[in-house]
Amino acid sequence: MKIILFIALLLSSVLHAEIIGVSQLFNVQTISPTLEENAHQSQQFLGYSVIDESRVVDVAPRFGGFVEVLYADRHFKKVKKGEPLVKVYSPEVLRAKEEYINSYHYNSTRSAKAMVNSARQKLHLLGVNDSEIKTIAKKREADYYTTIVSPIDGYVFMKNVNRGSAFKTGTKLFEIVNLDVIWIEAKIYTSHISQIKNFINFNVKLDGILKPISATAEKLFERVNPNEATATLRLRVENRDNSIFPGLYAKIEARTEVDTFLTLPRSAVMRKNNQFYVFKAGEYEGEYEPSILEVKPLNGKKYIVLSGLEKDEKVVNNALFLMDSDAQINGLYE
Repeated sequence: MKIILFIALLLSSVLHAEIIGVSQLFNVQTISPTLEENAHQSQQFLGYSVIDESRVVDVAPRFGGFVEVLYADRHFKKVKKGEPLVKVYSPEVLRAKEEYINSYHYNSTRSAKAMVNSARQKLHLLGVNDSEIKTIAKKREADYYTTIVSPIDGYVFMKNVNRGSAFKTGTKLFEIVNLDVIWIEAKIYTSHISQIKNFINFNVKLDGILKPISATAEKLFERVNPNEATATLRLRVENRDNSIFPGLYAKIEARTEVDTFLTLPRSAVMRKNNQFYVFKAGEYEGEYEPSILEVKPLNGKKYIVLSGLEKDEKVVNNALFLMDSDAQINGLYE
């Protein structure tokens, strides 16, 4: 008697669930694809700001010596092109200055222009700045000390000497970095690499920078990180006010040229076994049939319909609803 009662209760609950399912199916919302004009495809990427490698200059003298006065005395100090970085004493440079002066004296009694030019060229090759060479020629006297100046506008990103330091020929004393242009390195998933050539506008939002910044694509690196399955896209950003620093986290939105697309919301499309499906409304109310279609992303909310659906056809707005329904379980979508 208990078994019969249990079976009866079980059948009753199943029938009740089916009635609820049918009721829900009749309340399913359907939509038609939308023809969007003047729309563009967009894709989101992540990245970070880095130094433009072509705007980095090492200050490494072609002579050895000793630091007498250190002007660039701290990291990240801003310097102008031609601004003094350090005053040094170098026996080698001092000898070259004296040779230059002697060549002038010799040329005053005999014609020895080649000797003068050779002595001047030696100072150039040692890295003595032009203004100091002109002063030597004018005064006919050599300063014991030589001033090393900044080759570019920028910031002292690396300082390798202190007051009183000794250095050898070729020692890297400073690294000067110009930040007028910054690179943004965006991480691109390999599935998106083929689409990169279609993107023409890049808007970058950086941490700490309120306004989005326009960038231009410069290079897609010919290397993929196997651990992340990502490639690197380099973007160029003008940074004349030097408000962007290296190392800032970036969100990048890439856009194509505007076009006209037939679109569906992502909620209406379901992916299974590497294929995309929608549920088309049938002839009778509550009748829906899964149909394969070809799509590609328009943005984070919509797909572009490439084939498999006409403009006047209706599909279920929420494909996952039907996936979880009894109709799905019973074989409509297997």
